[in-house]
Amino acid sequence: MTRFRWRRFFFVTVAALLLPVFVYSQTDGGGGGNSNAGSGAGNNDATKTPDSRAQRKKAKKDWKKQRKQQIDDQKAINQYNKTYNTKKTRKRMKKDKKKAQQNNEHKRDFFIKRWFHRKRY
Repeated sequence: MTRFRWRRFFFVTVAALLLPVFVYSQTDGGGGGNSNAGSGAGNNDATKTPDSRAQRKKAKKDWKKQRKQQIDDQKAINQYNKTYNTKKTRKRMKKDKKKAQQNNEHKRDFFIKRWFHRKRY
């Protein structure tokens, strides 16, 4: 019985001595959101806004050009898909998408539809 107490005392002592090793706080300042809260805006170099008016104007022009290109690409993709999908196909795809969403949300069909559906044997 006394051996058991000594073992327990030994493990509790070791655990108490090692506890501060496992409970260190962050010392590098990372992961806390804004590390320089008192120094103003806290912008990084990558997201820093341009200083002069000309640079801002050029950045805005570049952004608009890139945005227009993205929109045009998306329209081209949609138009390409429409040419290969007939109206009947698009309606079927829409119906299947709705059915899939309903199944994923674990919802049952409308009660009249359940009562009068065609039974398959």
